[in-house]
Amino acid sequence: MCGVMGYVGDRACRDILFNGLKRLEYRGYDSAGIAVLDRDNVISLVKAKGKLDALQGKLEQLPSEATIGIGHTRWATHGKPATKNAHPHAIESIAIVHNGIIENYTDLKTGLEAGGVAFKSDTDTEVVLHLLSRELEEIKDTKKAIISLAKKLKGAFSLGLILPFEPEAVYVVKQGSPMAIGKGNGENLFASDVAALVDHTKKALFLEDGEFARITSDDVRVWDFNGKVIDRDFTEIEWSAESVEKRGYAHYMLKEIHEQSSVISKAVSKLVDESGKINTDALGLEGIELSRVKNIHILACGTAFISGMIARYAFESLAGMPTNVELASEFRYRKPVVDDTSLVIAVTQSGETMDTLESTKYAKSCGAQVYCLSNVPYSSISREADGLLLMDCGPEIGVASTKAFTAMVLYQYALAWGIATRVSGKVSVAESDLVSCLRTLPTKIDIALGQESKIRAIAEKYFESHNFLYVGRGAHFPLALEGALKLKEISYIHAEGYASGELKHGPIALIDKDMPIMALAPKDSYYEKTLSNIEQITARNGRVIGVGTEGDNKLADICDDVILVPAATIEVLQSIITVVPLQIFSYYMALLRGTDVDQPRNLAKSVTVE
Repeated sequence: MCGVMGYVGDRACRDILFNGLKRLEYRGYDSAGIAVLDRDNVISLVKAKGKLDALQGKLEQLPSEATIGIGHTRWATHGKPATKNAHPHAIESIAIVHNGIIENYTDLKTGLEAGGVAFKSDTDTEVVLHLLSRELEEIKDTKKAIISLAKKLKGAFSLGLILPFEPEAVYVVKQGSPMAIGKGNGENLFASDVAALVDHTKKALFLEDGEFARITSDDVRVWDFNGKVIDRDFTEIEWSAESVEKRGYAHYMLKEIHEQSSVISKAVSKLVDESGKINTDALGLEGIELSRVKNIHILACGTAFISGMIARYAFESLAGMPTNVELASEFRYRKPVVDDTSLVIAVTQSGETMDTLESTKYAKSCGAQVYCLSNVPYSSISREADGLLLMDCGPEIGVASTKAFTAMVLYQYALAWGIATRVSGKVSVAESDLVSCLRTLPTKIDIALGQESKIRAIAEKYFESHNFLYVGRGAHFPLALEGALKLKEISYIHAEGYASGELKHGPIALIDKDMPIMALAPKDSYYEKTLSNIEQITARNGRVIGVGTEGDNKLADICDDVILVPAATIEVLQSIITVVPLQIFSYYMALLRGTDVDQPRNLAKSVTVE
C-alpha cells in the first residue's frame, strides 16, 4: 500500500522527494516523512501525521543542500496513524522506509527486546531497522548483512535504506511489494510506482522478488538474496509527467471519468484492424494452449472482480466454457478445483494486488495456465503470466477505479470472443456486429458524459441519504454492485447492489420513502421484468432513479428521476455506457458531502498486502 521513494545525485533532494511523494499519496496518506543525509553524513528527519500538507510545513527543518534521501507515505497496518509510527524510522546508523507487512515481526521483536532494544513505535518496520543494525554490527558488510536480514524476514517488504557510513549510496530490497529504479543524468531514484519517477526519467529497472540493489548517482548494482549478481537492462517508461497531472480537473477521479471515451477509443484501435476485422493477435493468447482449456476462473478483487462478473456473461455465452469469478482473497484458501484444463484470468489494474498475485501463483502450482489483464507494464503479475494483455489506460490515480473498469469489461469481452473463434471457429455475435458496436462506443460514452450537469442536480436531491440500493438484471446486476461500491467508497454512504429479481426475497423489506433506489433498466432482454421490479418498489413508496436508454418514455413515467444514455447493440457492452452516470453520480454525492474524492478514508489504490 505505502509509497516509498529515494534519491541520490547532485541536486538538492528535499523538494524532489516531497514532490515524488505527492505522486504517491494515493498509495498511503495516514502519515508521511522524509530522511536525508546532511553534509556531515548525519541523518536529518521530519515526519507528520495526516496528509502531505502536514509534512510540507516541516521541510525547512531539513538541510536544503542534502543530495541523498528517502521518503514515505503511509497506509497504516501495524500501529495507528501517528507521528511516532510514520516512516522513515531511524537510528544513528540507518534510516529505513518500508512498504509491506513483516508477518513474523512479533517473534523478531520479542528477541530484540530480550537483547535490550527499546522500541519507539508500534510498527513492524522498526523491527527491520533494529534487526539490520544488529546484522551490520555482527557482519560489518552491508551486502552480506542485507542478505542475512532478508532471510530472517517473512512477508512482504520493499525497503529503502540510507546508511551514513555509505553516504554515496541508497539501498533497496524487494520481496512481494513493487520497487522500480529510475536512471537519470548524474542521478538515480527509486519508488514504489513509476508515477513518482516520470518527472525525472524515462528509464526504469524493475526489481524482482528476492533481489536488492545498491544505487549511487552513476551506478546501479543488483544482486539476489544469495549474493548472485543480476544483470538486467533498464526499460523505457511509456507514461509521461503530463499523464499523471489533473489537467484542470478538480479531482483525478473526474479527469479519469472523462478520459473513458479516449481509453475505449484506443482499445478499439488496438482490437480492430484497418480492414475492419478483430485483431485476435492483439489479445496476447500466443502462450496459451487453448486446446487444453475446459474451464475458466477469473481472479480479481474489488472493481476488477465486478468486471469479471460482467465478463462471465460473455465467456459463457460466446466461448461456451464454464466460468467461475473468484474473489482472489478467498480463492487459494478453499482448495479450489483447478488443474491443467483450467485457464486462470487474473484481472488487476496495478498488477501488484497481493491477493490476486498469490492466488495466481497457487493456480500455476496446480497446473493451470495463467492469463493476465493489467494496466501497468512490468508488474509482478504480468511476469507470472503465460498470456498478457496490457490495457494502456494510462495512470489511474484516483483510488476509486473508473477508466480501468470500463477497459476491463471491454477487453474481457474481446478476449471471450477471441477464445471462442480460436476454439470453435464460430460465435453467436458476428464479427461485423462486434466491430460496429465497438466503433460507436467512444461517441456514446461522450454523450453519457454530457449528462453531467443533470446528474449533479439529481445528486443534490439525494446527497443527505444514509442508505442506497442499486438494482439490475443480467450484466447490469454486477453493474449495480459496481455503482454501490463507488458510492460507498467515496461518499461513505451505505449502499448495496442486488439482482432486481432478488428484491422480493428480502431487501424489499427495507424499501420506504427514505430508501432511494438506483434502478438500471436498459432496453435489453430483461427490460420488461426490470420495469415490473421498479413498479414493486414505487408501490412501497421507494424513490427511484432510473438509468435507461434513450427514447424510453416508460421508465420516465414510473421513476422519480431518470438518466438516459445511448444504447449499445451488444447487451454486455451496454454496461460500459451505463456505468458512466453511476460514476458521475457517486462523484457528486461525495463532493456535496465534503469527502476526499481521490483519497477516501481507509483506502489505498494498490493493495499490496493481504
